[in-house]
Amino acid sequence: MTRPGRIVDAHVHLWDPANAEWYPYLAGQRDLGMGDVTGMARHFTPEAYQAEAEGWKVEKLINVAAATGRHSVAETLQLDRQAEESGQPAAIVGGLPAADSAADAIAMLDEQLAAPRFRGVRPMSPKAPPVPDDEVLRALAERDLVFELMAHPPQLAEAAARLADHTDLVVVVEHTGWPRSSSEEERELWAAGIDALAAAGPHVHCKLSGLAMPLGAMSADAFRPWIEHAIAAFGTSRCLFASNFPVDGLHGSLDQLWSAYAEVTAGLPAEDVDALFASNAERLYRC
Repeated sequence: MTRPGRIVDAHVHLWDPANAEWYPYLAGQRDLGMGDVTGMARHFTPEAYQAEAEGWKVEKLINVAAATGRHSVAETLQLDRQAEESGQPAAIVGGLPAADSAADAIAMLDEQLAAPRFRGVRPMSPKAPPVPDDEVLRALAERDLVFELMAHPPQLAEAAARLADHTDLVVVVEHTGWPRSSSEEERELWAAGIDALAAAGPHVHCKLSGLAMPLGAMSADAFRPWIEHAIAAFGTSRCLFASNFPVDGLHGSLDQLWSAYAEVTAGLPAEDVDALFASNAERLYRC
C-alpha cells in the first residue's frame, strides 16, 4: 500500500468535553442514539491528532462545528483564536444554528466572519430542514462561504433539487451522504441521492467521511463500494477525504482509517490521490 504524499483532513472535531454547556452529549447530558460514546468523549487537540496519526503526513486540519446551537458561533471564534498560537485548525466550518428568521441566520454568519479562518457553515439543528431558506443560501454565496449539507439518504434528492439553482454556492455533502446502515434498501436510496447531488452541478462536492459509524467497520472492503460509487458520480476533482475524528474513532484508529482510504484509492494516478487527500480540500476551504 502506497501512502498519499500529504493529507489535509477535511473534517475533525477539536473539542473539550469539560465544556458541558457546549458539548452536553459528551458529558452524558444528551443521548445521540449512538450507544456508548465514551471513546470519543475526550479532549481532542491538534497535538492529540498528530500523535494518533503518526506515520501519515497530515499537514492541515479543518474543524467542523460540533458545539450545540448558538454555541457553535462562539466555538468558531474560540478555535480561530487557538489557531493563532498552534497553527491548527487551518480552516473552520462553523455552525448555522436554528434562527428566528433569515436575517437572524445571516447575522450569525457575519459574526463568525470575524474569524479569519472561517470558511463556511453546517446546520446545527436536527429539527430544521437540511437546506436553509434561499435567502440564507444567497448570503452564503455572497460571502464566499461553503454550505455543508447534513442529510440522510431519504433527504438527498430533495436537497439536490433545492441546491441545483444555487450554482454560485460551493456545496459540500458531508459524510458521503450520511447513510444510516449498510442494508441493501439504504444503499439503493443512498446511491440515487448521491447521483442526484452529483448531477445538480459542479458546485456540489462530496466529503468522503463518516462511513465507519453506519457500516460498523473501518476497512477498505467495507468502504470500497460506497467510496467508489461516490467517486464515480462526482469525479476525483469533486471528492475529498476526511476522518470525522474522534467520532469515527469509536470503530478504529486513525492509522486504520487512512490505511483503508489509501487501499481503496491505490490504483488511481498520483494527481488524483493528491486531489482526494489534500488539494481539493485546500481549494474548497482556501487553506
